[in-house]
Amino acid sequence: MPPPRIQKKPEQKKSCSFCIKQKSEIDYKDITTLRRYISSYGKIAPRRRSGVCAKHQRKLSVAIKKARIMALLPFVIQ
Repeated sequence: MPPPRIQKKPEQKKSCSFCIKQKSEIDYKDITTLRRYISSYGKIAPRRRSGVCAKHQRKLSVAIKKARIMALLPFVIQ
């Protein structure tokens, strides 16, 4: 007799928070927003974890890199 099949829950699609708020620009000086998309090790979070669309993920990564260069965010968190 075959084992019973386990049903998977349908994944809830994450919606981009920047698209919902209709933000056109992501400011590199807005540290509180940028910290949400950085891991505990200081890495930029991937799209599948953060739920940001491709367009805003590119803008987000540029803003995080600018903030790191301006010393607003650390490159490595110890």
